[in-house]
Amino acid sequence: MSLKSLALIENWPVPTAAAAVVRADGAVLGSYGPTGHRFPLASVSKPLAAYAVLVAYEEGAIELDEPAGPPGSTVRHLLAHTSGLAFDEHRVTSAPGERRLYSNAGFEVLGDHVAKATDFAFADYARQAVLEPLGMASTALDGSPAKDGVSTVDDLVRFAAEVQAPRLLDPRTVASAMTVQYAGTKGVLPGYGHQNPNDWGLGFEIRDSKSPHWTGSSSSPRTFGHFGQSGTFLWIDPDAGVACAALTDRAFGPWAIEAWTPFTDAVLAEL
Repeated sequence: MSLKSLALIENWPVPTAAAAVVRADGAVLGSYGPTGHRFPLASVSKPLAAYAVLVAYEEGAIELDEPAGPPGSTVRHLLAHTSGLAFDEHRVTSAPGERRLYSNAGFEVLGDHVAKATDFAFADYARQAVLEPLGMASTALDGSPAKDGVSTVDDLVRFAAEVQAPRLLDPRTVASAMTVQYAGTKGVLPGYGHQNPNDWGLGFEIRDSKSPHWTGSSSSPRTFGHFGQSGTFLWIDPDAGVACAALTDRAFGPWAIEAWTPFTDAVLAEL
């Protein structure tokens, strides 16, 4: 099966783009563009980093509710962007659990916390815990685990298949990652403005009833994933039974807000 809707990326005003759709069993329903090309992920690094954090949790190296980050904050707060840390600074702006403050700094603290607990550099831990077992040989999380990852569409579909049918984690752990943490918390969804509530799981953003949003108007409320400022996204729609990864080399902006929603709607309609 080859999805004709994926060819819509030809109309995106970007130098290079690739996309693919994958089912839980790993079957790729369609792909388009240079799926083996390495792109900067920007914040699509976060779900990969979060998965490594959850492996550390299941291995007993850390606990989700142990202290990490600012006073009163935990690993769970950091994963759910409610630690109170600022966006890109290691500065506290609110009490833990009070607001959804999307924070790159929080994920950097998470990386340091796991590195200290496991005695591995975080990038090395993520490689051994997640990337190598999934065969993601073209992916790396060197630098900031919040935003410095690089990957290919081919690798991201392997990750998306894993999240839909977990082998590296207990399915109950993954279910908690796609379940709203600190329900009713409001905040800003970068690029899309204030959302009330601004629902988030453990490292994954949850669509719910957010509007506007970067997924499709027909995406189910249970859809979860992440997008990145490098013009990248990964969504997983449990109701549709598929995930979609799209990577580009043009920074996120008005072009993406205009292009991504009709693209996702076309993919879901074709399915």
